[in-house]
Amino acid sequence: MSADSPVLSASAHQLSAPSLTSITFEYVDAPQTLLGDSLRHRSLVWTRNGHGLVGFGTAARLHTHGEERFARARAWFAQIIENARIIDPLNRPGTGLVSFGSFAFSFTSVFESRMIIPQLVIGRDEQTAWITLTGTSEELDGVTYEQALARASALMADAAIPEAAAGSIKLTSGQLTAGSYVEAVKKALRHFDERGISKLVLARDVLAHSSTPIDLSKVVHALTERYGNCWTYSVDGLVGATPEMLVRVTDGLAEARVLAGTLDRAAAGADDPGFAQHRLFEDPKQRNEHQLAIDSLTHSLNPISHGMSAPEEPFILQLPNVWHLASDVRAQLRADTTGALPSALDVAEIFHPTAAVCGTPTKKAGVLLRELEGMDRGPYAGPVGWVDSRGDGEFGIALRGGILEDEKLMRLYAGCGIVPGSIPEDELAESWAKMRPMRQALGAE
Repeated sequence: MSADSPVLSASAHQLSAPSLTSITFEYVDAPQTLLGDSLRHRSLVWTRNGHGLVGFGTAARLHTHGEERFARARAWFAQIIENARIIDPLNRPGTGLVSFGSFAFSFTSVFESRMIIPQLVIGRDEQTAWITLTGTSEELDGVTYEQALARASALMADAAIPEAAAGSIKLTSGQLTAGSYVEAVKKALRHFDERGISKLVLARDVLAHSSTPIDLSKVVHALTERYGNCWTYSVDGLVGATPEMLVRVTDGLAEARVLAGTLDRAAAGADDPGFAQHRLFEDPKQRNEHQLAIDSLTHSLNPISHGMSAPEEPFILQLPNVWHLASDVRAQLRADTTGALPSALDVAEIFHPTAAVCGTPTKKAGVLLRELEGMDRGPYAGPVGWVDSRGDGEFGIALRGGILEDEKLMRLYAGCGIVPGSIPEDELAESWAKMRPMRQALGAE
């Protein structure tokens, strides 16, 4: 398997699943942190606190869109697994055959949702590290650990771009200007009663123009340095550091982190030790917004689980740019009539979109936000992450990020939860605070 081996792909209309072989080796001399020497411009990345997965090359991929995007992805990956020969002596979440995924927020989006099975995955968890090679049987027949390391080096080299100094960044309005966003918030507040909506999440975008090509490896590295407690992702030009876990599935246990309620740490008075407690935890508006998000998730989780654990009170999550009200929810998944448990991809489809990124009730909110935003969100606020052949995996919500539209242009996104009592100018300021991680990573402060 060479770095320029042909890509096996499938369109949305013809789910042709190739026959793949996947071989996992324990990575004996791995760096102490996953990102020690493995980040490249075209890396596929999912990492938090030095653990996670980095992928290189493409053994197979699917592009799809529309209402059936999740169903097609599930069917395609199921065929891949059925046809595959998987050699995995470690048998841990993230070992064996793995697919990265990124999905459009809306079924109306022109953005193509995608599943990508890398030729190489380097992984690390709390106990061990590993290398997985995936390709055809002919390419991997008799491959040794030493050969796997050599192929890893070749694939990483192929994923790099020439070293260059970072360029200057200029920010301009996207599809929704700052003034238009304020007006959209005002309109939303006027529509709540007549539309039967109690919360609406409105997003806006900003364009970051670079004078030189943007190296995504440097962006990801900057995000992990400053926001290591978030889940940093990079999939086909979509990059960011999300604080919100849509779902993690491990051996039938589903876990999610719900965020709703935000306070800018750069706000006046933020140095006061009780500032976040008073302005966030004790604020009825913030607590109501958070409870709507919790209720939305638990409502979706109830039919497919048992033994759910959801805290009565949220906690304050402190990030370098903002504070959030946060709650961690977990439940044991319920098997279907065949005895199969839902996979991480199954649960991601069921959960998406949550009230935290769309509104309440979700369908009504989705219609109104499309009217008021006037833009295609693309993969912003959609599920991003990975799933393995056992069904284990992690999907976050693609927040605090942007998408590379060409080598010198990245579109940044941020959204805010609008509820009765929201002040439009405050929501605009909050959107800037939520863009701060990417502005910092790009050097656009």
